[in-house]
Amino acid sequence: MRVFIAGAGLIGAAAAWRLAQRGARVTLADAGPFGSGASSAGAGMLSPGGEFDKPSVWFDLGLEAMRMYPAFLEELRAETGIPIDFAQCGCMHFASPEQARARAGFQCARGLRVEFQPEGLFYPEDAFVDPADLLRALRRACESRNVAIVENQPVNRIESADYDAVVIAAGAWSAQIAVTHCGAPVAMPPVKPIKGHLIGFDLAPGLLGAMRRRGHTYILQRSNGFTVAGSTEEDAGFNTEVNPDTCREIHRQAAELFPPLAAAQPAKCWTGLRPFAPEPYIGRAASGNVWLAYGHFRNGILLTPLTASRLAAEIAA
Repeated sequence: MRVFIAGAGLIGAAAAWRLAQRGARVTLADAGPFGSGASSAGAGMLSPGGEFDKPSVWFDLGLEAMRMYPAFLEELRAETGIPIDFAQCGCMHFASPEQARARAGFQCARGLRVEFQPEGLFYPEDAFVDPADLLRALRRACESRNVAIVENQPVNRIESADYDAVVIAAGAWSAQIAVTHCGAPVAMPPVKPIKGHLIGFDLAPGLLGAMRRRGHTYILQRSNGFTVAGSTEEDAGFNTEVNPDTCREIHRQAAELFPPLAAAQPAKCWTGLRPFAPEPYIGRAASGNVWLAYGHFRNGILLTPLTASRLAAEIAA
């Protein structure tokens, strides 16, 4: 089976690995370097409890994906030998008693562990993963299974009949690809970029403990001490310019959650473009032999193992 995947971010790379495990001959192509889009910009927070305040397909998918992560990473480590920074450190979600009760009600009913605290809700199963480590491991896994990785080659048009299956996993750029099947256009559902600013601090390892979150402001600390604070949602097209005023506001809000940040200076400021859609597109397109794997918005890293497994199972069936 010959499979072409447009988009070499975490989701495209994980799908390539899973398909190659099933014996497919996979080509993984990207307009930029491997993993250079939203995947490498993300903080790596795996927190469906803090992310979703009402029932939705997003919450159900996020909860399932979070529970897949330990086994997914263990398999990837075993196959590649590459260490991946991952920790189930929990997350403290600051909220009023009314907000906490409303949020926890439906989450507990769906099986998510939630602990009431005076400041809000604590999610003991929440975790983080370093996307840079994950990308390195996925690249090694793909290379070891002879996935052809094509970088810095924009994919503007695809004739899906040239392959047994095509996967569109190009994030916010996915709908711009002209896909045809035997010459007939294949409709790509709409997606739009939503810009997010993040800032990072070099702090002593172990200083933060559990992740912290209030609204869209969050803080996590990786095992090496690098501490990430975010984030914004900006409808700014494909503009990736860093705004110093926005970074200062994130810093101010993050310091309210974790006072030691008030005296710290950011070591890094950056942006990413999240692919926004009403719900993630995971599965076969309306026509042809084309599968969709985009529109994951703020949860692309979280939904990576689930998306890859579902696509591989469907395509190889």
